[in-house]
Amino acid sequence: MSDKNYTYKSSGTNSQGNHYCSRDYGSDATNQNSYHYSNTDGSYYYSNSDGSTYHNDGQGSSTYTPPSGGSSSTGSSGESSSSDSSGSKK
Repeated sequence: MSDKNYTYKSSGTNSQGNHYCSRDYGSDATNQNSYHYSNTDGSYYYSNSDGSTYHNDGQGSSTYTPPSGGSSSTGSSGESSSSDSSGSKK
């Protein structure tokens, strides 16, 4: 999806210094109300328009959950791989 296929809904920083941003990708998106946030501890989370999610704990571990039909994968030290429902690496 092109970066221009969304409308900003809201964004900001809370009193603890954590940032969030919410976007609307329209009725054709699996997840119309995608968002991300990043925290002062280095962790961040993305809920993407295709229904996938990505979480990084800020300490070298991450988890990617693909849209329905795929399997989750966990990485460490910034390295993450994913596989589709057939087990093929992407």
